Amino acid sequence: MIIGIDIGSTTTKAVSIEDGKITRKIKARAQDAVTAATGAFGKLVLENGIKINAIERIIITGAGASKIKDDIFGIPTSRVEEIEAVGIGGMFLSGLKNIIITNIGTGTVIIEAGDRGIIHFGGTGVGGGTILGLAKKLLPTNEFSGIMELAKTGRLNQVDLLLGDIADTSISFLSGESTASNFGKMLDTAAPTDIAFAIINMVYQVIGVLSVFAAKARNSKRVIVTGNGSGNEIGQKVFSGISDMYGIEFIYPENAEYTTAIGAGLSYAHYTNKPAEK
Repeated sequence: MIIGIDIGSTTTKAVSIEDGKITRKIKARAQDAVTAATGAFGKLVLENGIKINAIERIIITGAGASKIKDDIFGIPTSRVEEIEAVGIGGMFLSGLKNIIITNIGTGTVIIEAGDRGIIHFGGTGVGGGTILGLAKKLLPTNEFSGIMELAKTGRLNQVDLLLGDIADTSISFLSGESTASNFGKMLDTAAPTDIAFAIINMVYQVIGVLSVFAAKARNSKRVIVTGNGSGNEIGQKVFSGISDMYGIEFIYPENAEYTTAIGAGLSYAHYTNKPAEK
């Protein structure tokens, strides 16, 4: 059994892998990397009745991985770069190669994975952290569930300057409902619901358009979306609109939020030529 652990800046995820299959997965939160890694490992082991002697290796990745200097509880522990883990995990979960992967966490990283290897294509500091940070100053809540609840009934035309506000006709493939400037209108009548919606819309528009540019640069027609932000329903609707405009498909594989932890665990098989099955 291999344990893959993704020590993120806000959430740590752990998965167990046996015979190339994902058998268990958990999430945990902690303030420091050591507590996060050992806590996630302990939760995975205790809640699932895993025997320590059944674990061959622990492979860690993520922002906090560099803080772990020694083996975890005496089990051989190695590290894999986060870019590698996302690439391996994205290919495994999607069942595809030669793909663009957009991994949305606190920030966002865009990766190319396939025959050319796993390459850090680029990214943006815009992500889940942006939503929470702006909400802290602009909204009555900075709890993610509260932000999402507010955004459900938000009106974008109260906050964003739309193309229809400044032009009588469509421009190129853009309709009057397209955003000309995020937060470029901000009416006095804008409610917290409108602002919440506009924050999420802005973040996912930036991520979506950058992902499209990456896909087009590699002549790809699809983008695999992974990470914590992949399951955001409002964000997915924003991506759907971008997909309609640019003809790029956004794919959300099962267990997408665990992609990096899965990729870490599978990297052992990947680099030792052991077969991995979905």
